[in-house]
Amino acid sequence: MVISKTIQAAVNDQINAELYSSYLYRAMAAYFESLNLPGFAAWMKVQAKEEEAHAQRFNTFIVERGGRVILKAIAEPPAAWKSPLDAFSAAYKHEQYITDRINKLVALADKQADPATTVMLVWFVNEQVEEENNARTIVEQLKMIKDSTGALFMLDHQLGKRGK
Repeated sequence: MVISKTIQAAVNDQINAELYSSYLYRAMAAYFESLNLPGFAAWMKVQAKEEEAHAQRFNTFIVERGGRVILKAIAEPPAAWKSPLDAFSAAYKHEQYITDRINKLVALADKQADPATTVMLVWFVNEQVEEENNARTIVEQLKMIKDSTGALFMLDHQLGKRGK
């Protein structure tokens, strides 16, 4: 079944959102590097690569359904945050936004009676549970740390282990 123009446009928009996510996390990595927090930066770089993989997954889906991928300009992300907690709070809020977008895609696929898209999106629904949980956990840890530099460096060390 060839992808409908409506679903194709919505998935193309999601590709842009996923690429923006990667861009945002790369900006956060640069911010953390400027604070000499290499573990936080490494965590964000891994996250950025995951978002690029998500975009590619959507890209492949469109192509496999006989559609056309149309790439759009990626918005400029912020360059700085008030604190590591502020940055991770922004990441958590962003993941909630992406979850909402995925949920709207599921609703659209259901409305369009497009089971192939619905089934493909199940992976993303589950992925977003993990994405939100990861960001929320770090936000809560940073809240507990407050102004403890030692604890911040311990968390930085822990986050640097991601992807290794």
